[in-house]
Amino acid sequence: MASYLLLGKEMQEKPTINLGLEGVYFSESRIAMIDGINGRLYYCGYSIASLAENSTYEETCYLILHGRLPTSEELEKFSAMMKSFRDLPDGIIRLIKEMARNTVPMDTLRTAISALPAYQSNKYENPEEENFAESVNIISKSASIIAAIERFRNGQDYIKPNASLGHAANFLYMLKGSPPDEKHSKILDVMMILHAEHGSNASTFTSIAAASTLSDLYSAITAGISALKGPLHGGADEAALRMLYAIGKPENTAKYIDDALSGKKRIMGFGHRIYKTYDPRARIIKKYLEELENDANGEVRKLAKIEMEAEKIMIDKLGKQKGIWPNVDFFSGPVYISLGISKEIFTPLFAASRSVGWCAHVIEYWKNNRLIRPLDYYTGSIDLEYLPISERR
Repeated sequence: MASYLLLGKEMQEKPTINLGLEGVYFSESRIAMIDGINGRLYYCGYSIASLAENSTYEETCYLILHGRLPTSEELEKFSAMMKSFRDLPDGIIRLIKEMARNTVPMDTLRTAISALPAYQSNKYENPEEENFAESVNIISKSASIIAAIERFRNGQDYIKPNASLGHAANFLYMLKGSPPDEKHSKILDVMMILHAEHGSNASTFTSIAAASTLSDLYSAITAGISALKGPLHGGADEAALRMLYAIGKPENTAKYIDDALSGKKRIMGFGHRIYKTYDPRARIIKKYLEELENDANGEVRKLAKIEMEAEKIMIDKLGKQKGIWPNVDFFSGPVYISLGISKEIFTPLFAASRSVGWCAHVIEYWKNNRLIRPLDYYTGSIDLEYLPISERR
């Protein structure tokens, strides 16, 4: 029987290895509860459907950071704090302008967030106050950074935030230079709520792992952005949109799916590590896409028709049999396109929305911090003879 070393003791059998840490619990949390079997998601006890219908992104941020809904006075104060942090320092604006034309937006966002401490001069009375203020700073400025990135990518000037607008509406204003209509602002607000938090996913875990060394909050969020950049995580909505464009027309959908499945290719926007039924966030986004379809341009209507056809085919083929259902990424792309948001900033906007979840999990973990240090099982050689370089072949 093979043996291995663990903390200096020789054991007699190989340990169980959970690839991707699947099914491994590493912490307790009161922030989100995901019921993947029944397709339910809760933020601090409130269902995602209830929050999407009744709340705002600002109120949801307060809930995630504090674990409870605010009073009207608390929400007014919190919203004012978010607005006070929106504008970007001149140095950050110059940095974004320098990077935006030749760098992918996620790289620019990551670098800009990591540079924010250089412009933080406030002194706080205690770590709790500092962590909260830094969280609000990151949440508020990340949206402004993304709007600036898109403006500079297109040869346009930076637009200062509008204090009369809510968080989602202000992002659209900073993106386009004109106040958005109420319907579009509401839809983006809902999209940001849906992406605000989702338990111990890859980017959240990465943020926590970085923070467990007692690094600072900005470093932890920079780590989270780095993890989100990957196409298996944050880039999935853009990949799903590319698939829709590849299908081209609704009548091509069935053949595309059949060809992809026979070639063992993944159909983007379907399946989830946690959900074994319909992603509750996808249900909400689909409803808004159906509302948008009538007044959207021809491109969005065509994409929506392809999606409805693909959804019907995939549920029939794989949904009930293998538990592969639409996820949050499937319907997101056409909704963003209908709001005038380009696919290049889908993932950065995901990061801006999720920043509150990252901050909340890091702060929660710090309350009972333990350095994250898992083991790996060594399968290489030992006690090899060291040969001088002249004798190596």
